[in-house]
Amino acid sequence: MDQKRTAIVAEIPHMRRYARALLRDRDSADDLVQDSLERAFSRLDHWREGDSPRRWLFTIMHHLFIDHIRRDHRRRAAAEVPIEAAHGVATPPAQLERLQSREVLDALHAIAPERRAALVLVALEGFSYAEAANTLGIPTGTLMSRISRGREDLRARLDDATRRRSIRVVET
Repeated sequence: MDQKRTAIVAEIPHMRRYARALLRDRDSADDLVQDSLERAFSRLDHWREGDSPRRWLFTIMHHLFIDHIRRDHRRRAAAEVPIEAAHGVATPPAQLERLQSREVLDALHAIAPERRAALVLVALEGFSYAEAANTLGIPTGTLMSRISRGREDLRARLDDATRRRSIRVVET
């Protein structure tokens, strides 16, 4: 039992990175990791010896993330804020690198959650297609399709962001 706990604790940094990529909010990501760990430790007997703890933990986290998205969709319908209202609140960062990083994160967050989850598992976490598909509970072909479409979405959003930034520079 102690080996299982040690293996789970070793995966926490990976879980935090994945959760932050999914949610983009440090506190919400930490809550997701905590909920995932709580569920994992309460169901430790469900983990089969020899299986990857990462895949098992990420599956738990993915299911909790989907529940979180569903809950947010229900709440968001009642409390949506128009983009125009938030325009004067945020100020762009001064450093170009930070701006580009923010654009990438914004673009990643803007794509569909199922595509974002597939991209992050494979591109950032280093899961194989088979492992990621198993973690998300989808066929490998579906995963490959989500990754392909997610990459297309990212490219399109990043191209749009670059065009908007260059237009703003010319206008000011």
